[in-house]
Amino acid sequence: MNSPLADRLRPKTLDEVFGQRQLLAPGTVFRSNIEAGRVPNMIFYGPPGVGKTTVARIIAENSGMRLHKLNGTSASTSDIRTVIGEIGTLMGSGGILLYLDEIQYLNKKQQQSLLECIEDGSITLIASTTENPYFYVYTALLSRCTVFEFKPLEPADLRAALERAKGLLEKEGGCQIEIDPDAMELMSTACGGDLRKGLGGLELLCGAAKAENGVKRITREMALQVSQRSSMNYDRDSDHHYDTISALQKSIRGSDPDAAIHYLARLMEAGDLLSACRRLLVIAAEDIGLAYPQAIPIVKACVDSALQLGLPEAQLPLADAVILLATAPKSNSAHNAIIAAREDVRRGRIGPPPRQLQNKHYDGADAKVKGQNYLYPHDYPNHWVAQQYLPDALVGVTYYEYGENKIEQAAKAYWDRIKGQK
Repeated sequence: MNSPLADRLRPKTLDEVFGQRQLLAPGTVFRSNIEAGRVPNMIFYGPPGVGKTTVARIIAENSGMRLHKLNGTSASTSDIRTVIGEIGTLMGSGGILLYLDEIQYLNKKQQQSLLECIEDGSITLIASTTENPYFYVYTALLSRCTVFEFKPLEPADLRAALERAKGLLEKEGGCQIEIDPDAMELMSTACGGDLRKGLGGLELLCGAAKAENGVKRITREMALQVSQRSSMNYDRDSDHHYDTISALQKSIRGSDPDAAIHYLARLMEAGDLLSACRRLLVIAAEDIGLAYPQAIPIVKACVDSALQLGLPEAQLPLADAVILLATAPKSNSAHNAIIAAREDVRRGRIGPPPRQLQNKHYDGADAKVKGQNYLYPHDYPNHWVAQQYLPDALVGVTYYEYGENKIEQAAKAYWDRIKGQK
């Protein structure tokens, strides 16, 4: 009874697991292999509280193999050696299955120590991680495993789980529990797809509710008290942080102000002011760019105001900046130009600047043409004169292509006229 509700309610079979139908529905590749008794080396990837550990335990406990459980946060190299040491012994005669939770916390050497055993099949690995395995798991180990992604639970799955949990609590406490529909709706949405978090909130509410005539009633007001900020699954060093930042930029780039302001709200709720400020400065230059050059100083002013104000008021100038950027015309012409130019520099396509651009006033004896011969554009009509600016090796190269927006097309029309182009 002292164990958390999530542990007391933990499913015993795959059919009892909530959500993850993309993996667990009958006929799926994952489910078919498990039911056929084929347990491949697997890595389960997804946020907390979505069933990774539960599914791994169900598979492990029904595999018939010698089961070892380790957690990457506490497992040592000695622990891994102990598991490997059972290979070829009587205890490991039926096969060894290692369930390794939070594998991202093992260092490279510890992960490498498992390679040979996994390669020859003497150990079957089921690992789980809340971080992107393609970033945190050693490449050679990753290539020997199949990655399965677990997704946040949908509200319907969470409601079903909470109803089952309510029945268990009623049985344990000998008291009927009534949950107002709007309270149930709040509890199933505010936990951000994390069942463990939702069950923890329900248990807390049931413990606080007072029984009247043998009935405990949970209202929306009560549920709201345990749901404050509970939907935020956010860590500045986690994938969720980078996913939110990425979604903000892509929503602005896609000119969707509603989505953009939603992701800003996530950052503000998490208190991540600096990440929002830095990314908005990047977006102004990268995605709006020359289509609306004034966006850069405007966003800079909004960011400066936000940093001076601090939260919560900082959300106001940042909201202005987000909506301005999302609804502004877009151009990545300058972004493309600098990327292409730097690529040439990295490949060694450089060469000295033309003589007329160099900052020297004397020529060596071997110079074929004496004198700098620089043409000062302001001395010519329209402040322009034809002369070579790129190094000899790059003459004729074009990095900048005018965007199709009004501002860049106006600049193109002006210079086409001045330079005599059609």
